[in-house]
Amino acid sequence: MKPRPLRKGNVCPDGVQMSVDWSSFVIGSSVFIPCIDTERCKEQVIQIAKENKFGIETRRRIEDGKWGLRIWRTL
Repeated sequence: MKPRPLRKGNVCPDGVQMSVDWSSFVIGSSVFIPCIDTERCKEQVIQIAKENKFGIETRRRIEDGKWGLRIWRTL
């Protein structure tokens, strides 16, 4: 089965597309994306941030027993 193309603004670090409402991602807010491949997730989020012209901070974290990436909008 051929993988479906990634929709604009979605992340797919582990093979499952996840949608984030980037238009509601205001300065000072954060979002947690549960994933195993945090490096791939970070690369995808950095690309989305560049396209939307905003700054981000990222940290690998375990939250509620789930491994993933927390992203904060800084600009």
